[in-house]
Formats: sequence, C-alpha cells, structure tokens
Amino acid sequence: MTEPSVVTVTAQTVARLARGVRLREDEVRGQTVLLAPERALALDEVAVMIVKALDGERDLDAIAQEFSIKFEASKVQILTDVIAFVDEFSKRRMLELKS
Repeated sequence: MTEPSVVTVTAQTVARLARGVRLREDEVRGQTVLLAPERALALDEVAVMIVKALDGERDLDAIAQEFSIKFEASKVQILTDVIAFVDEFSKRRMLELKS
C-alpha cells in the first residue's frame, strides 16, 4: 500500500471536499457536521464558512481576500488561519487539494 503524496498547503492551493465527504446540518444537536465514511466532525461557524468557500475553483488566497473584505480583518492573518485549517483537514482526508 502506498502513502498518499504530500501536498504543501499554500496561498495558491485549491481545495474541495473529498469524495464521500458532505456538509450537513444536524438539526437534533443544532450544529453543522462534516460527514465522511464512518466518521463525523462537528464544526463551528468559522469552520463552516471555510468549508463552504472551498469550491475546488478558487485558491486560498482568493478566499482569504474575500473574508478580509467581509470581516474587515487582516488578509495575512485570515490566510494563515485558512491554510492551517485546510492543512489539518486534508491530513484527515476530508479535503482534496490541488496546488
């Protein structure tokens, strides 16, 4: 069995939900969850916004730019946070990446 290739997450990385992973609203618990085969992960509001922005077309720099305008915050800080989020969730095999 071969290990998946490691992709370094950068501002130019394009990400989307991995095959079989879905974002769903859990009405019983009143929270949004990321569902993957045999696992589920509850997300906070910020994580939901990031996941929804990962459309497989825009790179992380464009997403950070959009968020910085929307929230009147530092693009550099937002990009740093988005890169960390995408890196962690790709390691959990919940995201597919293109660089």
